[in-house]
Amino acid sequence: MVRRRVEVTGGVDTHKDTHTAAVLDSAGRVLGTEQFTTTRAGFAALLAWLRGFGTLQKVGVEGTGAYGSGLTRFLSDAGVTVIEVDRPDRKTRRRQGKSDPIDAVSAARAVLAADTAGIPKQRDSRVEALRNLRVARRSAVADRADAVRQMHTLVITAVDEVRDQLRGRSTAALVKVCAAAAPKTTDVADPAVAVLIALRSLARRHQQLTAEITDLEKLITPLVEQINPNLLELKGVGPDTAGQLLVTAGANTDRLRCEAAFAMLCGTAPLPASSGKTNRHRLNRGGDRQANAALYRVVISRLRWDQRTRDYMDRRTKEGKTNKEIIRCLKRYIAREIYQQLNPPRPAPTPA
Repeated sequence: MVRRRVEVTGGVDTHKDTHTAAVLDSAGRVLGTEQFTTTRAGFAALLAWLRGFGTLQKVGVEGTGAYGSGLTRFLSDAGVTVIEVDRPDRKTRRRQGKSDPIDAVSAARAVLAADTAGIPKQRDSRVEALRNLRVARRSAVADRADAVRQMHTLVITAVDEVRDQLRGRSTAALVKVCAAAAPKTTDVADPAVAVLIALRSLARRHQQLTAEITDLEKLITPLVEQINPNLLELKGVGPDTAGQLLVTAGANTDRLRCEAAFAMLCGTAPLPASSGKTNRHRLNRGGDRQANAALYRVVISRLRWDQRTRDYMDRRTKEGKTNKEIIRCLKRYIAREIYQQLNPPRPAPTPA
């Protein structure tokens, strides 16, 4: 007699140094749990352990974009179907408890029950390179903004002789003057000397971060043009906005089933909040907030420069819509337009 091979499903709870795996049979019974190191040898041992129980169908992995990114790449290269799994909700954790094996079993059960079907982003393409550069640029922009705020605060609270010289200046002028400031003495116990030294330090930091941002933008812009030049042709979409939307969608844009899925990913799809005779929708506060902010910038740009968008604003205003409601509608429409550029329609095959 030939023994029929069992079909199994895996689940992995990921951490920085170790991954905990669980395997279930087709009936949902737990066949085993095990812990592995987050090295390539550990990934190979994890895959061999899963396949030792039977024919591996799918593997649910938590944190495919963080701690589980290395394992996700390894499993995908090995031809294993990887499903992105969210961590268990609070209700489930209160009922079942919290441990790495329990979370791994929950991930496998979510895949087996088809409660989740998210396909992870590819992490080995030009989009991943773009994401890395954008991380550095975004932190530099945030640090530069902090430096400007701190400079203005110091000017407001400075002694009269310093405040009178610097107040009312634009940011560019303030940075230029403070970067070249030379206190008359080196007595840091004097508040006037100390504030000039602090302002000079912040101004030079601002200049350094500006140069860093410029260098990164010189690398990001051509990379965006290589990945999808069609995005830059849309009104209101610049390299920064296009880069964020490309990173949000990922290299394997075919994982987004439709434009509604992309809108949900960007947090622009309104959620139903109806009950009884009340029929309404509410604001979606989920999704990628950086992508949502990018769509907002596109809307603001078009409201200033695009006549068609301004006509839409006027028409909906006459209907009684508020500005916030109109902007939400515009973000939803623009998400559809972006999706069409990310996933252009494929030509129908010619009959033989």
